[in-house]
Amino acid sequence: MSDVTIIGAGVAGLWAARACLAQGLRARLVDRKGPPGPHGCSWWAGGMLAPFCEGALSEPAVVTHGRRAAALWGEITEVTHRGTLVLAPERDRAELQRFAARTEGHSDCDAEAIAACEPDLAGRHRRGLFFAEEAHLNPRQALQDLTHALAAEGVTVETTALTPSEVTGPVIDCRGMVARDALPGLRAVRGEMILLRAPDVTLTRPIRLLHPRHPLYVVPRGQGIYMLGATQIESASRSGMTARSALELLSAAYALDPRFAEGEIIEMGADLRPAFADNLPGIVQRGAVLHLNGLFRHGFLMAPALAEQAAGFLATATTGDLFRED
Repeated sequence: MSDVTIIGAGVAGLWAARACLAQGLRARLVDRKGPPGPHGCSWWAGGMLAPFCEGALSEPAVVTHGRRAAALWGEITEVTHRGTLVLAPERDRAELQRFAARTEGHSDCDAEAIAACEPDLAGRHRRGLFFAEEAHLNPRQALQDLTHALAAEGVTVETTALTPSEVTGPVIDCRGMVARDALPGLRAVRGEMILLRAPDVTLTRPIRLLHPRHPLYVVPRGQGIYMLGATQIESASRSGMTARSALELLSAAYALDPRFAEGEIIEMGADLRPAFADNLPGIVQRGAVLHLNGLFRHGFLMAPALAEQAAGFLATATTGDLFRED
């Protein structure tokens, strides 16, 4: 027996199950493709818990709720607290100035400060911004750790094809783009990433390289492996990574540190991020169904807050600021 059925076992569904348990609700968690894996867009995430940087182009709620994400994830998995370094080529200094004006929580870095922060970048960049409060994690390990934590409390992922209309009782729908028919305002934003083994490069924190056309972030995954991401294309295509995107990401990585050119490409991936028109994740209530969706590029940052508000509603009938009008 369960008090709520959660459909979809990506980052939102897993956190919904955890939040329901915290409210004393028995949760049933189902996914037509089983536990987290390459079939879900959560698998291809960067793992940056960077609310201030994301605030440059996001609604204030992303910053407000995202500031709690690192602490909440830290209860489940390893979180690295080394901040985020934002850089720009000298010719794109204006991009750095605009980014600084749109964000908070940063300090200015000159060449000496950049070298102290990341010695491998010494002499390569003259100006930057350092966001000391930000963090990052390995998303695949985090998904696995969260799945195991739920299993320890008796919630396992059932490999079952189920739709909300087939369920009696409360439902939390976390199906992402699969729920598009139920949420006409949802759109697909394609994202692509590269995993690169570059043992000659040593970086200890996420680096964002600003560029007017080809922005890049590089996230260390340990053992000389880096995630390069990510494109943001208004497209619903599920085809493999394009040559154009690969060239743009690799060229930007080369601009950050030419030694990336000798790296070994070990994986390329692409998937579709679900997004609402304002790119703000939210909860849509339709009868007994709560749709947690529109996570866009904020899945790991915003899933805990969305889950808490959805579970809180089921337990107390109280809505929060992430509830959206249907």
